[in-house]
Parts: sequence; structure tokens; C-alpha cells
Amino acid sequence: MLLLGEKQELIVVKPVTFGVYLSDAPDGKERVLLPGKEVPEGTRAGDVLQVFLYKDSKDRLIATTREPALTLGKTAVLTVREISKIGAFLDWGLEKDLLLPFREQTAKLEAGDSCLAALYIDKSSRLCATMKVYHYLEKKSPYKAGDQVDGRVYEISGNFGAFVAVDDRYTALIPAREVPTGIKAGDLIHARVTGVKEDGKLDLSIREKAYLQIDEDAENIMQVIDEFEGVLPFNDKVSPEIIKREFGLSKNAFKRAVGRLLKQGRIEIEENRIRRIR
Repeated sequence: MLLLGEKQELIVVKPVTFGVYLSDAPDGKERVLLPGKEVPEGTRAGDVLQVFLYKDSKDRLIATTREPALTLGKTAVLTVREISKIGAFLDWGLEKDLLLPFREQTAKLEAGDSCLAALYIDKSSRLCATMKVYHYLEKKSPYKAGDQVDGRVYEISGNFGAFVAVDDRYTALIPAREVPTGIKAGDLIHARVTGVKEDGKLDLSIREKAYLQIDEDAENIMQVIDEFEGVLPFNDKVSPEIIKREFGLSKNAFKRAVGRLLKQGRIEIEENRIRRIR
């Protein structure tokens, strides 16, 4: 059987002037052409070659001895060659670039950008790329709670949070309550593993542990107070939505940092505002 989008070993069944025909058996009915410029020197009928199967510009199945950056069901970081009316075309190491349709993009792309993508077969039996890689990532990683990791944000969900591919390979999530303001698909992040679920998925936080994060949060709050000319027009009982909008913090983190500033004598809390003292 000839496998679109995969590497496989096939038998040379018929040399021709413009290449060789390959099949999965010496008398196989299914055949695919390996163009002459890619046929190894000295190749003869009966030889076995490892090739990758994709479709050419005329939508014909074709073999290549080149090494693709991506195979079916796998993920890789690819570079955008150009943007067209139907999507982005990605460089994956073959003559024909790989289409990433607009509907499969989770962020706006431009030529020269890099993106994490998976390879799939669309309804027209063509190979395409998708940035929706959740189902293609591995669930079992070598990481445990407390480890520091690097990852790539590939999708944002208002309900769940920021989906991250750790090492561009393992599935992870920054829960919605922990997602910093302004984070977007395509961002590279450094994070702390806060938990490992039973199925191996990772929970992440960009924030440090609370006792390490308070001082940084406190200084950020002071900067915002200065932007309001020394007086915030609300106190520590303000809604979580306003706290998230103005500071990018959860309400608990905000109250911890405000408490630190009170203890240091740098602010005072009044009925409807927080005022800088020094």
C-alpha cells in the first residue's frame, strides 16, 4: 500500500528515462514515480529505496528521497515562505511548499514567521498543515512539578487558557486564571510546571511561586499607581476583571502585593482609592 505523507521502503519495479516507478511489491499494481533527478546513481530494478510520498503541483502522487521536515501526524516548526489568497505556504524541505489554510491558523502569519504545525490529509486527499496541534502533541513528558520549561503558545482559549507546546513536543496548558495580559499564539515562553495530570498533560505558570512573586507584583502595582498620578481610582475590593485588565494579576495576587506595600508603608487604602505615600 502506498502511504501518502509517510516515509516507506518501496521496490523499484520499472526504470524509465524520466525516473523509476516504485511499488510495495515486485508485482504491485499501485505504482508511484520517483523523478530521475532524485534516483540514486546505480539504482536497478529490484532495489529497495526509502522515500516519502506527497502530491506534486498537478495533484499527482509522487515520491521523493528528500527528507521532509514533517510527516503525517507529527509536528515541526516550519517557516512561512509566502501568504496567498488561500493560506500560508510553508517550507518543509520539498520542492512543493506545504499549504497551511487560513482556517487552520491560530494566529496571523507573515512571510518569514515560524510556526508550529502538524501534517494531516484534508477532505480532498491532499496534505495540509494545521496550527491546531493539540491532538498531535505527546502527553508523556520527562517533567515534574517545579521544573522550568520552555514552550510555544499555539492557541488561546477564553475558557481554558493558553495552550502550550513544551519543547514544541509536549502538551501543556496555562490555566485561564494564570494567563498574562497580552499573551498570544506564537509567543515563546519560559514557565514553571505547577502540576502533571494523570494522563501526563502539564499545567504551567509563567509566574513564580507566590512568595517569590510578591515583590515583583508590588513594584508593577506601584508603576500603575504612578501612571494614575499617585492615586488609583479604586481600592483592593475592585472586581477581578479590572485587576486583570490593569495589572494582569489574579485578585489573590493583587491583594498579596497590596498587603506587602501596606506593610512597607508605601501606600494607604481609602474608601474608594489607593494612594501612594512614598
